[in-house]
Parts: sequence; C-alpha cells; structure tokens
Amino acid sequence: MGGGRSPLLHCAFPPPLFASIVFLLLLPFVLFYFNRAFTTANSLLLASACLALVSILLVWSRFLKLRAARKGVPVRWFIGDDVAGRVSNRGIKSGKAEREGVVFFGNGDAYEGELHKGRCHGSGVYRFFVKGRYEGDWVDGKYDGHGTESWARGSRYRGQYRQGMRHGFGAYRFYDGDSYAGEWVGGQSHGCGVQTFSEGSCYSGEFKCGVKHGLGQYRFRNGDWYSGEYFGDKIHGFGVYNFANGHCYEGSWHEGRRQGFGTYTFRNGERRSGEWDCGVLKNSLLASDPVVERVLEAARKAAENATLLPLVEEQVKQAVSAANKAVTAARVAAIRAVQNQKDGKCCDLYV
Repeated sequence: MGGGRSPLLHCAFPPPLFASIVFLLLLPFVLFYFNRAFTTANSLLLASACLALVSILLVWSRFLKLRAARKGVPVRWFIGDDVAGRVSNRGIKSGKAEREGVVFFGNGDAYEGELHKGRCHGSGVYRFFVKGRYEGDWVDGKYDGHGTESWARGSRYRGQYRQGMRHGFGAYRFYDGDSYAGEWVGGQSHGCGVQTFSEGSCYSGEFKCGVKHGLGQYRFRNGDWYSGEYFGDKIHGFGVYNFANGHCYEGSWHEGRRQGFGTYTFRNGERRSGEWDCGVLKNSLLASDPVVERVLEAARKAAENATLLPLVEEQVKQAVSAANKAVTAARVAAIRAVQNQKDGKCCDLYV
C-alpha cells in the first residue's frame, strides 16, 4: 500500500478522538498495575466511568459526522447504465441526468417533477406532509415564476413568486372566506390591491407589509363608506366618512377616531365644525374658519386621490391565468416523474 495510511489510523474516528478512547480504556489497568494500593473495586469504578466517557465520545462523533453529511455537497439526481454509471466515493451515481424525478424528505414532504443538480428546478409538485401542496415553477430549489399553493384547511394562493416567496401579482383566498387580490412583495400584500371579507366589507387601496397603509376606500357591510388615508391598518390622517344614514364627517383622524379638526354634516344639512377629541367635538368653530377649511380641503383631496389609485385587476387576472398554466405543466412533470419511478429508470431519493 505504497504511500497510503495504515489501516489502524484509517479508522472511523479522527486521530485525536481515537487516541482519547484508547487512553481512557487503558487508564484503569495502568493505575492498577503501578499502584498496588489501588483496589480492584476502585479500578472497576474508574473503568465504568471511563466506559461512560467513551460512550459519550462515540455518540458525539456520530452526531458530528451526520451534521457534516447534511452540510456536504448537494444531493444530485442521476440515472443511466453507461460505462460511467457507477457509484463514486461520494455516493453520487454518475451518468446522464434525468429531468423528472421523485424526492422524499425526512419531514414527510415529497417532490415530484423536474430536477437539476439535485434541486427542484423547472416544473413540479411539492406535497407538504398533511398540510397542503405547491404546484408550479421552480428555480434552484425555490418557488420562482408562477404557481399555486393549496392548504388542507382550504386556503389557496395563485400568482407570481420570486425566490420562494409570493412576489408580484396574485390572489389569495383564505379558508374563512376572506380574500386578497393585488400586489405582493416578499410574501406580504404590498402595493395596490383589493381585500374582501366574508361578512361583506371590502377595502380597495394601498397596502404596506401586509396591512392597509396609504390611500384607500373601505365599504362596510352596513353601508358606511370611507375614502382617505390609512396608517398601520387603521383610518389615520385625512379622509371622508359617509354614513349609511346620510351623515358625513370630513376631517382628520387618529387610529380610527375623529381627532383634530373636521366637520360633521347631518343629513338635514346641519353642520358641526371644530376640534374633535376621541370622536367627540370639544371646541366648536365656524365652518368658514381658515383652519377648518384647510382641513376640509385636505380631507376631500385625500378622498379623491383614493379613488384615482391604479386598478390591478387585469394584472391579477393575467397572473392567475399564468399560474393555472404553470399548475398544468407541474402536474405533467409530476406524472412523468412517477412514471420514471415505476419504470425503474430512477431510484427514490431521500433527503
């Protein structure tokens, strides 16, 4: 074995660990031999302690090896019976790459579809254990392109993805009947969109990081209607609130309450203007007061701007249509992957 390591040193343990194990095993015998006062009982006790330490070292070594294996070279997917089709020292079967394959994950998930260098890439179906599935486009192991997420409780998203997150235009229907259709950024509703609630209310406007933020219009199920500014999912800033009974408030808001200057107009034409605090008029002023007029102008302007926001309905429809096509392609790829498995063209891959 010219130039090679000896079989003794080429063991399953690193040299330092191997030396430690040998030392611990020999220690009781050395002490017993050189120290006659060292009783047999003490020797057995020390031997038991050393064996326990050896067991701990063995378990720790096994843990380190498994962790290193998980962080190693990504698993690749190959089939073929050519001359090069033999298992290498890394356990990777070389040969011609197959586009469709089946992957099983340790947490119970499974993937059926196209693969590239051991990663989900192209079109495919990912089934979450018990929870649901994703069908659509993949790039380098992540959702990317168009696709559909369906969950066991009934929620479903159809639209665009980027780097594993909802990004672009798409529609999400929640299991409780609520829905959102519009722009997404980084997995959250962000931009312009329409949020519809199962109880009949509807919001159309701007979102930021998953909540209503900016300009928008909200139609309540009781017939009330608000148009204006939002901040952190609440009516906040300037806006106009029209009540179903014909009353109207125009002015400033703070976290969903009339706060600051504004004018409340009754359906009979009577007006109450001034400074409001927590929804209650504190200081009455004339409607012609310059401060009140400036606030009314700002509120009406915000309400008008909320109605001029760009509509994204067409972009959402296009994204949903593309997602449906991606689902069809993913299911075809999944069928091919399963067929390859049945035909014995590939072996199951476990990750």
